[in-house]
Amino acid sequence: MKNCQSIYKVLLLLVLPLMLTSQQVEKSKSGIFLLKDGRVETVYEGLIDADVLIENGLIKEVAETIDHPGATIVDCKGLMIYPGMIDSGTKLGLAEIGAVSLTQDHNEIGEFTPHMQALTAVNPNSVNIPVTRVNGVTSVLAVPSGGRFPGTAALINLHGYTPEQMYAGFKGVVFNYPSTGKRGRWDRRSAEDIKKDEAKAKKKLKEFWDKAKLQAQLAAKGQTKYNPQLDALIPIVNKEAPLLIEVNQKSDILSAIAWVNENEVKAIFTGVAEGYRVADSLAKYNIPVITGPILSNPRRSSDHFDAAYSNAGKMQKAGVKVAIRTNETENVRNLPYNAGFAAAYGMGWREAFKAVTIIPAEIFGIDDKYGTIERGKVANVFVSDGDPFETKTQIKHLFIDGWKVPLESRHTLLYEEFLQRDPGVKE
Repeated sequence: MKNCQSIYKVLLLLVLPLMLTSQQVEKSKSGIFLLKDGRVETVYEGLIDADVLIENGLIKEVAETIDHPGATIVDCKGLMIYPGMIDSGTKLGLAEIGAVSLTQDHNEIGEFTPHMQALTAVNPNSVNIPVTRVNGVTSVLAVPSGGRFPGTAALINLHGYTPEQMYAGFKGVVFNYPSTGKRGRWDRRSAEDIKKDEAKAKKKLKEFWDKAKLQAQLAAKGQTKYNPQLDALIPIVNKEAPLLIEVNQKSDILSAIAWVNENEVKAIFTGVAEGYRVADSLAKYNIPVITGPILSNPRRSSDHFDAAYSNAGKMQKAGVKVAIRTNETENVRNLPYNAGFAAAYGMGWREAFKAVTIIPAEIFGIDDKYGTIERGKVANVFVSDGDPFETKTQIKHLFIDGWKVPLESRHTLLYEEFLQRDPGVKE
């Protein structure tokens, strides 16, 4: 009997903390919400005094004064209302713990796998998602990595029980462009070996791309056999969808521009760490860019310390359409601070805020639904007590797809747990 009581006490001690923790986690709420007496960021024209009505997942109205007897009032007096931020390149939802391979689902086996869908691998229950969204980041591009064509990226909203519920309307095949130089400081290949590897990679690329073009021609005639690997590229060959081309080095960017023009591809360049060196060429050929992380070290020992910080601003000033990404998994929450550094190092606040809201929405072709607080758009909105690029700013309310999402995460729960610690009583 004593043994049974002891076992019961042990089980109670194990289960009770879990029960207490679970009671702290709130559920998201749906309904009609009226954000009253706040200042709305218009993205283009600055802040205006306005109310915002959210209903059926959409922004129903934005006006100086709104009354709705059935709405839940959200007091925004002294606060600012912003459109949710978009991170245009992450592994959020595809990876969890770097040291545990079972939690990594972003790198498929094989060099040419454009048909592999990142959306199917997204984990809606990732602990990194709440950590990210409580900083005002409401949507991210989940990007696969690995081979030459590692798969198809997907834009997701950071709320939902299934990947399909989270899908935000954009997918894009990822293409890692062949490098023409050293792959990093650890690369000990000779100049001759680098040239051989480059020639080999470009030959394989040409062979694969020729197959994709042939598949598109046969598809137009209704003569294709089932080939998901090549079928994934048909919309790109037909210029119906963009290709996300990861390219960073100056010489690679120029080579990629030539390849895009030769093959008449609708391209979005990603990474583009040395874009500032060829900004005029990017602008000339009207190639949109997703760059980042901004919070990064210079790529070359001869670079100025702020090369990564100022890259986005220099491209934007040259006329390039620039969006910002973190290229992170656990630290996607730092997107506003990446944008803040870009703002401070030449881009300016407004252009930097556009680079994490309306510009990615335009690049992904979803600007009719996302990127600004306007009537009819998806209600991805956060309310804060200050500039979201400032680390001291606190997010007070968060809405994703019109759901009022609790501002709770692993970080906030740990903070609350240890804020008022009870060390217990020794027997």
